[in-house]
Amino acid sequence: MSRGRGLKWSALCGLLCMGYVAARGQFPLQGKAESSIGRMPSVTYEYPEQVEVPAGKLSEVRLHFRVADGLHINSHTPKDSYLIPTVLAIPASSGVRLQDARYPEGSEFTLPVDPSTKLSVYTGEFAITAQIVAQRGNHLVQGTLHYQACDNNQCMPPKTIPVAIDVEAK
Repeated sequence: MSRGRGLKWSALCGLLCMGYVAARGQFPLQGKAESSIGRMPSVTYEYPEQVEVPAGKLSEVRLHFRVADGLHINSHTPKDSYLIPTVLAIPASSGVRLQDARYPEGSEFTLPVDPSTKLSVYTGEFAITAQIVAQRGNHLVQGTLHYQACDNNQCMPPKTIPVAIDVEAK
């Protein structure tokens, strides 16, 4: 690389770094948000990893999840249409059909910055009851949980996590 191109490249990298620092300063993460948002999983799938159900019959499976401390996610039925609901899905090709999912009722949550707005959210531990029908055999189901996690100051982009269940249908 010629000396002129090297200097131009260094100047460009310097400008990009200064731009990043300036933009980062305009949107700082506040306190606990910096440690909780983006660094740790906001929602984890707890259990069950394996279930046995009768083949071809409607069966209920309770799926347990945990929202990280200091965070909340919208319930399945958020109070405003622009909010992203929590949704469980199972792919049709898995040999297991999701007939229905029963979600817990959300807890009412008020943001400190706007006490007049009430949200319907999940915090801590919650469970979804999946009503499934499985074809005979052993099926490794790769379901998903789609949600949006927030703290008191900001929300992360929506996320989808895997919900793996080994379903044995006899």
